Amino acid sequence: EEVRDILCQSLQLGARCGSLQPATALLGNLPELDSMAVVTVITALEDHYGFAVADDEISAETFATVGSLVAFVEAKLSQ
Repeated sequence: EEVRDILCQSLQLGARCGSLQPATALLGNLPELDSMAVVTVITALEDHYGFAVADDEISAETFATVGSLVAFVEAKLSQ
């Protein structure tokens, strides 16, 4: 839920935030999620959780769905 909230705040999704589920597609589905927005989301996640993300850790699969983004954050937290 925290990851979803950070995503919603970073992209300024407003009322659409409530419709985001783990299987919700991100890249190609949310017009707000462009390359600059990806950087904004990653920075917000780094600030909130206190980890660093290297450029080579980010792929299209990371931002495929809400669930894949949550899985990425969980993997970073377990390192």
